Amino acid sequence: MSSVNEDSTSDIVPPVSSETGIRTPSEPPSPPVPTPSPRSGRLDDIDRDIIRALQRDGRTSNTEIGRALGLAETTIRKRIARLIGEELVNIVAVPTPEAVGMTTSAIIGISVALPEVHDVSSRLVRWPEVRYVGFSTGRYELIIEAFFNDHEHLLDFVTTKLGGLPGVTGVETSLILKVAKFSYEWEIP
Repeated sequence: MSSVNEDSTSDIVPPVSSETGIRTPSEPPSPPVPTPSPRSGRLDDIDRDIIRALQRDGRTSNTEIGRALGLAETTIRKRIARLIGEELVNIVAVPTPEAVGMTTSAIIGISVALPEVHDVSSRLVRWPEVRYVGFSTGRYELIIEAFFNDHEHLLDFVTTKLGGLPGVTGVETSLILKVAKFSYEWEIP
């Protein structure tokens, strides 16, 4: 359930006049901006609009987002800080693997002796080639995505690093031939 921030009226920017395109205090103010309860883990419509704006261009300023949404920069800044603080969003620059010379990628299924699965996982997450580690059901206990400079690098990784890891009982490597989509965007409902 949303609560209304008592002093949120100071964060509201007057609407733009349809005739002049200028914000005027003589026009009726927007209703107070509801603030989601802390730690709710839920996004309200304003949060979703902010996230959509940042997904389109992560460099969009708080002022620009506020102008587009009819809200003050302060409101946008506080909202983004809360979203980051509650670990609901991350704002980072992510280079493509090719930008750092990693032109070969693979999805690797790893069979692990069950008592060793957490130890193996904790080692994998520290390796620079590995970008994703997931515990899974089915044929493999762990599935990873990893990037390599070339096939020789991949071969060394599989045979030496994974092959020498205590608890690993089997590995199946699927080489990615072509990436059709590489994105960190999520559709915001």
